[in-house]
Amino acid sequence: MNTTLTPRATGAVTTRVLTQLKRDHRTLAMLLVLPCLLMSLLWWMFDGLPGNGFSSLGPALLALIPFIIMFLVTSVTTLRERTSGTLERLLAMPMGKLDFLLGYAIAFGLVAAVQSALAVGVCVWLLDLTIVGEVWMLMVVAVMDALLGTALGLFTSAFARTEFQAVQFMPAVVIPQILLCGLFVPREALPRVLEVISNLLPLSYAVEALQEVGRSSEPTGTLWLDVAIVAGAALLALALAAATLRRRTS
Repeated sequence: MNTTLTPRATGAVTTRVLTQLKRDHRTLAMLLVLPCLLMSLLWWMFDGLPGNGFSSLGPALLALIPFIIMFLVTSVTTLRERTSGTLERLLAMPMGKLDFLLGYAIAFGLVAAVQSALAVGVCVWLLDLTIVGEVWMLMVVAVMDALLGTALGLFTSAFARTEFQAVQFMPAVVIPQILLCGLFVPREALPRVLEVISNLLPLSYAVEALQEVGRSSEPTGTLWLDVAIVAGAALLALALAAATLRRRTS
């Protein structure tokens, strides 16, 4: 199977995915509107409670929600391409697996940028999310988290045969990362074994990066290290996806 990378083919896949999303109003609403609604719901839950719950949890939640949504949409969409035979027809053309995956990553990355801009804008300017750092840095990290969800969705879709099986990967891939990312219990307070596992999960660093933005006026070394780890994990997931992607589901 062709594994070369051709910019023209990658661009064609990107355009195709964006065109499909433009026509699929339900998926587009899930990608762009649902994160804003969920953040608004969480703000409403914390409104009126003692303390500053939403501002303390808001940055971390901006890591979790885009990550979950992008993972779910990407894994199901990619599997649908394979089960419908579309992927097999595409790869029969002068197009490699890397073209297909990178095209998907770029398309969903652009959507993730819009998604994060909307969610961050709603949180900061409508819901009064208080952060010490710069808003643009909050948006950059949120986009990286969404790209991580996209890359993991592309990777895990190779192991599913039905859309239901793709959704079943959420308990195995997503939920453990949510539980161990430091949102509920600080990572250093976890039992030693769980702390070690948490240190191996990329979402832990995504949450830590957004927490750094929330409490530091300037980008810290920890923040840049976390961003680098999240980006490296996304690239690794894309590489593994290219190695495991199949033309069709048997």
